[in-house]
Order: sequence, then structure tokens, then C-alpha cells
Amino acid sequence: MDICSNLKLVKKRIQKACEKSGREPSEVTLIAVSKTKPLSYIKEALDCGQFAFGENRMQELEEKMNSFSGSEAEWHMIGNLQTNKIKHIAGNVNWVHSIEKLKYLQEFERLAEGNMIHALIQVNISGEKQKGGVSPAQLGELLKASQQFDSIIVCGLMGMATFSDNPEDVRDEFRLLKNLFDEHQIFNSGSVQLQHLSMGMSNDMEVAIEEGATMIRVGSDIFGTRNYN
Repeated sequence: MDICSNLKLVKKRIQKACEKSGREPSEVTLIAVSKTKPLSYIKEALDCGQFAFGENRMQELEEKMNSFSGSEAEWHMIGNLQTNKIKHIAGNVNWVHSIEKLKYLQEFERLAEGNMIHALIQVNISGEKQKGGVSPAQLGELLKASQQFDSIIVCGLMGMATFSDNPEDVRDEFRLLKNLFDEHQIFNSGSVQLQHLSMGMSNDMEVAIEEGATMIRVGSDIFGTRNYN
């Protein structure tokens, strides 16, 4: 496992996708998804210049955040949320990608302890029930209700596309999220300031970037396949 080489390859893919779509690579943040991987992998990635890390499980995120200094890395919660566990991460987490209910924002606000949290609203763009996320039709209602927070900035949308061996199969799903992002700029007020689109993973990052992603979430192409033990 050569994490530095893997990071270089992923960044080259980002650069090529940006060149193809007339964008600058600096517009796209790479989030290294380190779920189930040991701290040594994260340390190696940090040494290679990677700064943003994502976790799917709240307990694992808490443990890893507590193992590094506050400014050493940027931490992204990208998996399902549990209300009773928000208290364990609210004081340290930098980004939460998986907001699908107002109650989650309210709980983060209550427990933030002075921490400024960047939140993304997860939209169900695939139509698959197991993916979670607010429906496109309900997005405006949730954004309007999210304009009055002090410790949270709702700064974009997140979507998980249908898994497919052919990335072109999910281009329309990414395009849907970008269209929703554009259409809902009218809700920018107070703590809602839509600037980011989190979409695309190892197998479909190029298409996501071409359709406007500003954040991509890459795990296996950096750290290897997931450990399930």
C-alpha cells in the first residue's frame, strides 16, 4: 500500500477531469475516506499533504478526531447520523455531509460548544430508499427552516449516486443535484449560503467533477478496499 502514490494518481484524475470541463483543480476538494483504516494510514496521508478526511461512522470519527491535534486535519462526517451520538462529535467536527432532517441541525447547534460546523444537506438523487436524504421536492422547505443558526453554516448539498460500473449511467443524477443547487440559491440567507456540491467517489469522480462537484469522497483508490472485520 503506497498511499502517497495513490493520492498522486487520484489528483491527476481530478486535474484531467477539471481540464476537460474547463475548471481549475483548486475548485475541487479531495476528501480521503478513511473508514475502517488505521491511524497510521491517516498519518501517512497527512505526511503526503492530504488534509481532509471523511468517516462514515460517528464513533470511529470521534476516536480519530481525538487522536490528532485540532488543526492537523479537517474532519468530515459523511455517513448516517444518530441523534444520541451527535454530542460526541459536535464540538470538533468541521463538516457534516449527511443532514437530511432539521432535527440534526438543531442538535448540532445545541451541542456545538463554539465550534463552527459546515453542513451539507443530503438529497436523495438516486431514488433508492437505502441511500437516505431529503427528497428534491422537500429541499426548499428544509433550507428555509435552516436560515437561523449561529454555529452552523449550511453551505451546500450532498448526493450519493446509484452504484454502476459505468459512470455515465449516473451523470443524470449528478446533473440533478447541480440543477437543484442552482435552483435553490434563492434560499441563501442567514446561515444558508450554498457554495458546495459533495458528489462523486472512486468509480465516478470524473463525471461528478464534469457536472460541478466541489468535493469528492474517495476511499478505496487511496487506502485500498474497505476492512469489514
